[in-house]
Amino acid sequence: MWLVIVPASRLITSDESERTRIVGKIARAFGDLTNPIIVVLVFTGLYNATWYLQSANALLEYPGTLLLAKRILVAVLLLFIYVHNVYFGKRIIRLAKEGRLDELKALRKRSRVVSAANLTLMLLILLLATMMQIPP
Repeated sequence: MWLVIVPASRLITSDESERTRIVGKIARAFGDLTNPIIVVLVFTGLYNATWYLQSANALLEYPGTLLLAKRILVAVLLLFIYVHNVYFGKRIIRLAKEGRLDELKALRKRSRVVSAANLTLMLLILLLATMMQIPP
């Protein structure tokens, strides 16, 4: 979102308040689409884990350790995503509606840090998934 939609919104309008409301509506629609996809990904991931885990002890052996690390990172990512959406998303839209642009700018900076952490977690999860495909 912040790599594509936010910069593109600057081409639509220079009014910060209006731009934030536009991005907020897009983010809400995007969330309506991605929430079911995330649920499917988590359940298919749990199902696919049965290929790697023949027993509970398999978590302590390769590739079970990678799978365990991946599961932990996915849980942290999901927590970050939903905390970000609930806390930052709603506050950003409220500040834009109220025209409190200085507070909005400061909150956006903190929001970008969480978004960057989310992106980093996604890349680490992808790396672990790729490493699981490499034979020991």
